[in-house]
Amino acid sequence: MNASDIGQTLRNFIGDFVRGGVHFDDNQNIFQAGFVNSLFVMQLVLFVETKFDLVVEHEDMNLANFSSVSALIRFIQSKQLVGAKA
Repeated sequence: MNASDIGQTLRNFIGDFVRGGVHFDDNQNIFQAGFVNSLFVMQLVLFVETKFDLVVEHEDMNLANFSSVSALIRFIQSKQLVGAKA
């Protein structure tokens, strides 16, 4: 899956949870903007693991990896790259 497809998948998922259906930018921190709350991060982690067939390790559990669509795309692609090398 390329970056564009990953981004669209993430935007669709996150968009279902954004308070008030507000539009958000790919670089916007969805937590700082108040679009979602901190409990949402666990739903997001489970979604990423399931949808993109990867494992989010303890050391990956840094809010910076999950704070925006752009950050998530980078994180997912880095995990997929590591998985492809294994």
